[in-house]
Amino acid sequence: MTDVELTAVREAHRFDETKLNAFLEEQIPDYEGPLEVRQFEGGQSNPTFQLITPKKTFVMRKQPPGELLPSAHQVDREYKVIAALNKTDVPVPKAYLHCEDESVIGTEFFLMSFVDGEVMWEPHFGEASNEERQKIYHSMNVRIAMFLC
Repeated sequence: MTDVELTAVREAHRFDETKLNAFLEEQIPDYEGPLEVRQFEGGQSNPTFQLITPKKTFVMRKQPPGELLPSAHQVDREYKVIAALNKTDVPVPKAYLHCEDESVIGTEFFLMSFVDGEVMWEPHFGEASNEERQKIYHSMNVRIAMFLC
């Protein structure tokens, strides 16, 4: 388990933040800029950003730039799953919007709420103690059991 590190947006992933801010003002009723953008370090696939406004903090996931395989980097699939889970008791971030219009930031993206918590960088919890692993698996089992009953 590792603390989340944020950096300035890396060169390969830069986009027009002013254009994104204007788009979000049009699309989200209670959105209010200005907007500060930071990029999460690490991750497995899609570039991820923290969008900070005076009233709310969001997370944006976008496709990487360049030619993509048809089945790779499907941020629309991520958005659909999170949006569907918003209608259940599963604790997931609030899904705000999915944008296929590449003219906004250069790639497809989606926006969700920021949820403070721990980020598990390794799927096998390599740095977790036995006690931490027990808590993680117990929490996972409780959530699964809630939906099976």
